[in-house]
Amino acid sequence: MFLTLLRGLCHGIDLIVMLTGKAASYLMPVLAGIVVFEVFARYVLGSPTIWAYDLSLFLFGYITALGGAYAQQKRAHINVDILYLKVSPKAKSVFNLLGYALAVFFLAIIIKVSMGKFFEAIEFDYRRQSEWAPPMYHFWVMMVIACSLFIAQFVRDALNDMFYLATGAPLLKQKEGVHHGH
Repeated sequence: MFLTLLRGLCHGIDLIVMLTGKAASYLMPVLAGIVVFEVFARYVLGSPTIWAYDLSLFLFGYITALGGAYAQQKRAHINVDILYLKVSPKAKSVFNLLGYALAVFFLAIIIKVSMGKFFEAIEFDYRRQSEWAPPMYHFWVMMVIACSLFIAQFVRDALNDMFYLATGAPLLKQKEGVHHGH
């Protein structure tokens, strides 16, 4: 029963992170379209927009931040493999757990700072310092969501590694193309 709940939690995190990451990836053509439109407006029409630069910055931030946990899920982040590849699978799990702990600590700090920035942005009506001057509060909400998803993914990965260390067996079946160090 406990194992079923644990696996269900991990699969739920996988699903949420995957859906968020894929949804964020759909913003990429929107970003490209905005940039193309701005280039056209500036150089062909001779009338640049006041909103394209700010909107493209926000979209780029959304894409990268909300896609981070999905990149972790797919093991697409850069690794330093000099030592990692030479140790046993159990030692890899220990390395993973240490890395996850550091990452969660860092992400928790970012959440705390982002929450503070969100409340400041609401209270003082912070806006980007540009001609368009869009509000900033939404960016800090996105940062909290993105860091929370990242933490959830690290917790899911940590559960998998702890289970492996305790039992010698993986908690979840490996998906093709996704390697968790075992």
